[in-house]
Amino acid sequence: MLTKSLREEIPMSAPAIPLRLTAPAPGWSVEADVVVVGSGVAGLTVALRYAELAPAAKILVVTKDVLSAGSTRWAQGGIAAVLDPRDTSDEHLNDTLLAGVGLCDARAVRTLVTEGPGAVRRLMERGARFDRAPDGELQLTREGGHRRRRIVHAGGDATGAEVQRALVEAVRAGSIEVIEHALVLDLLKDAEGRAAGVTLHVMGEGARDGVGAVRARAVVLSTGGMGQVYAATTNPAVSTGDGVALALRAGAVVRDLEFVQFHPTVLRLGEGSTGQQPLISEAVRGEGAFLVDHAGERFMAGVHELADLAPRDVVAKTIMRTMRESGRDHVYLDGRHFGREKWESRFPTIYAVCREHGIDPATEPIPVSPAAHYASGGVRTDLSGRTSIDGLYACGEVACTGVHGANRLASNSLLEGLVFAERIAEDIHRVRPEPGDPVEGQAEAGLVDPRIRARIQAHMSMGVSVLRSRESLLATAKALRDARWTPVRVAACTESWEATNLLTVATVLTGAAAARLETRGSHWREDFETRDDNDWLGHLDVTLTEEGPRMTYTPHGDTMPARLAQELTAAGLDPAEVDALIDRALAEDLQEAGDVTSLATIPEGQRAAGDVVARKDGVVAGLAVAEAVFVRLGAARTERRAKDGERVRAGDVLMTVEGPVRGVLTAERTALNLLTHLSGVATLTGRWVEAISGTQARVRDSRKTLPGLRALEKYAVRCGGGVNHRMSLSDAALIKDNHVVAAGGVAEAFRAVRDRYPELPIEVEIDRLDQLEPVLDQGAEEILLDNFTIEDTARAVHIAKNRAKNRVALEASGGLTLESAREVAETGVDYLAVGALTHSAPALDIALDLRG
Repeated sequence: MLTKSLREEIPMSAPAIPLRLTAPAPGWSVEADVVVVGSGVAGLTVALRYAELAPAAKILVVTKDVLSAGSTRWAQGGIAAVLDPRDTSDEHLNDTLLAGVGLCDARAVRTLVTEGPGAVRRLMERGARFDRAPDGELQLTREGGHRRRRIVHAGGDATGAEVQRALVEAVRAGSIEVIEHALVLDLLKDAEGRAAGVTLHVMGEGARDGVGAVRARAVVLSTGGMGQVYAATTNPAVSTGDGVALALRAGAVVRDLEFVQFHPTVLRLGEGSTGQQPLISEAVRGEGAFLVDHAGERFMAGVHELADLAPRDVVAKTIMRTMRESGRDHVYLDGRHFGREKWESRFPTIYAVCREHGIDPATEPIPVSPAAHYASGGVRTDLSGRTSIDGLYACGEVACTGVHGANRLASNSLLEGLVFAERIAEDIHRVRPEPGDPVEGQAEAGLVDPRIRARIQAHMSMGVSVLRSRESLLATAKALRDARWTPVRVAACTESWEATNLLTVATVLTGAAAARLETRGSHWREDFETRDDNDWLGHLDVTLTEEGPRMTYTPHGDTMPARLAQELTAAGLDPAEVDALIDRALAEDLQEAGDVTSLATIPEGQRAAGDVVARKDGVVAGLAVAEAVFVRLGAARTERRAKDGERVRAGDVLMTVEGPVRGVLTAERTALNLLTHLSGVATLTGRWVEAISGTQARVRDSRKTLPGLRALEKYAVRCGGGVNHRMSLSDAALIKDNHVVAAGGVAEAFRAVRDRYPELPIEVEIDRLDQLEPVLDQGAEEILLDNFTIEDTARAVHIAKNRAKNRVALEASGGLTLESAREVAETGVDYLAVGALTHSAPALDIALDLRG
């Protein structure tokens, strides 16, 4: 498992990326049940659906421009959905999975393609008018990667504008409140870390001019994309990655940011052209236009079975190669055979834009080249749009639902916004979050000089574009690191907030691209030109800390629901490691033949429910892990009746599972092996904690754990009320008697550690009272009293606390028993270390009772 800071590859000596934007204190505040940040298809659909579910709720939409100016209105092609009786959701799913190059979440895609048609029909009920054939049937077209005509469109090539119009009118007709020209700044959180609202800046005149705060029970990010991080993009000027940057500063997990899709056919406006560029929709190729080089030769034939309608990453890469070979800065899209009438009727917007720039597509080919278009990655969510922060949701391009994988399939984006927006509204209505009052963040605020914006964009377009390499990525990373320095005080204003957001997103994107040593989807490494499923079939998850971005590689799999993964992450566990543990356990249990008894005795397809029941009193731990095992083997429904850390009685039902009987019984042993062991650790820990209750001491564990189970066993200790000592040999230096002998003395051992690892805390284990003062002289931060008598422990506490004025922690270990625990704790030690908690705790008796 790769868990590392981006600093290991890209040293970060510059100031850290700020975890809070410098801004004036809010001068006004409002309250809402739900605040939606963004006014595209995703945000407005959340607002409208929630208004239907909770008519009395106060819903507030804040948008950076006017209500109608979101990214949605720029979508030309349409919305992909299975609306033709000859099409199937399985075909749409397969096309999407193929485009995503192994990294789509199949459950998310299944949700998209099965719920998509209904979402489109509801959009039509809200007033959206799509193009129809003379017989009244919807006109459907094809785009890249689709093997059937399933794209609905409006106004020929103005689908986004029509969708935006319909949604805006529906919002205006209701009671949803809107704040326009509002740039969101940071997330408000309560004392438990739950989302409690946002701060924002309203630009222009009015009662809410300036920085304010919105307190809300739920926050929905639907801020669109981050295309403005590049010099040339199809995204509007407002797409500066504000949502992703806010989520990173708040501590949310951002996934797969390296997968930026470059639209292959963007109108080439000439050398030096920057900013938003006109898009030539993929639907133009869907209707029969084709790509040619400067010699008029078609170059997509033979590259992919779909030729000019290959997935976007394939087309963009081929265009870049063709441009490089020819030394030109563009290729051509030839649609002259359409004739003027078809251009004017089917693609009126594109035709008008081309004519505006002096090109007549009816008589000449269109110069095109790739430009940044869509972020397939973003803020990681589950199937209900929940992020890793309670009460914070994300939807649309800002989110990473798992639908797009490494490369978005054309016209799935508006559909994703519709489907997952409705699911978010329904989840908020069902869960009804109730955060506490916002608390002031302690993170240091900061800003970058807004004058670096153009430099960021130029470096990103040069080094992190369609084609990437280690050299280009490291050069870009250095340029971004240097851009954090500023010789002047930066004023808090829209320009500096946007520049800081761009730098935050660019840094994480570049680091992820540098870390992924393969070519996959829209991530193309010239130095690693092949897809590598052995080492890189997985996701790069990034969080932002005071030291900078931290990255975790999470192996891909459709095994663990996102809600369980988020629960494990919140508990300090790595979902990928838990998944791998389950893999090993099931492989051990099943071998090649599988569960032969269940296969022989249980008819295929038989379903039932079963109860996981405690047979003895104790403290439960590991319910999410056990649930993950049952879900892995097909459980369709799970319902927990207890929580980790709770004391349970014999006979209590801890969890109910329902699904195929074969799968439930096959999962039983692995699930219970883990649950009974972890609950046994928690139960024993609880007894020790109870034994010393009322003292200042705390019970903690050691590294005496079963191989491969350390993280889970230490989690179980926390469930029982204990605390953890170091996780590994690298967390802190622990000098023991053998180290002292090898180094030639305790002072020598101290100096050796200090010289090599100056930042690490140093702990020392002693087994005699006369060793205490020399250790204190060296400045030990923690001293472990090994096998001391109670009298000597009390003397050691007295000496150490007087000498070090309570700056040294003392741990008692060795020879401890439950009977003596309180007396030891009352000496004043800080910790009682009990290795038995993890290495010899008896399992708590728990069983599965299948209902008849």
